[in-house]
Amino acid sequence: MTNGMIDCLAYNKHSYYVQSMSDDLGFLLGDAARLLRRSFDERARILGVTRPQWRVLALLKRFDGSTQVTVADMLDVEPITLGRMVDRLQDAGLVERRADPADRRSWRLHLTIVGERKIEALRPTALALFDDALAGLDAAQRLELEAMLNVIRANLTRKPLEVPHG
Repeated sequence: MTNGMIDCLAYNKHSYYVQSMSDDLGFLLGDAARLLRRSFDERARILGVTRPQWRVLALLKRFDGSTQVTVADMLDVEPITLGRMVDRLQDAGLVERRADPADRRSWRLHLTIVGERKIEALRPTALALFDDALAGLDAAQRLELEAMLNVIRANLTRKPLEVPHG
């Protein structure tokens, strides 16, 4: 391997794997998601929030008053894992738990004013990340990509067909 090739790999160790593999859709989607997560982590760290915390805050912005079980399901984490995240968010004054009036065993999660402000502080970071990720795509291409990803998500969230065993 030449020094130039080593320098290239050192600069972007993942480019070799991307170029040597086929353009497999699953790989491309997974790799893009992984790189988005990594970049967001680096950018959000400055504001004192982790990506999992941001995800909880963002979900509560959209679905304020959801139960812990519902939020855990939406995040695809165990309820105990979410419980620990909410403990930290509550300690930071970003989220509050309120008893569910319909079920005393359940808690509803709500953003606090401080939590709302944290989301507003993070929004420019997230928007800048998306602008960086979508650089080179015009407005029509961005809309088309979003529409296609929505179709993929809809396809994957449908209940799979029952296959009879015989």
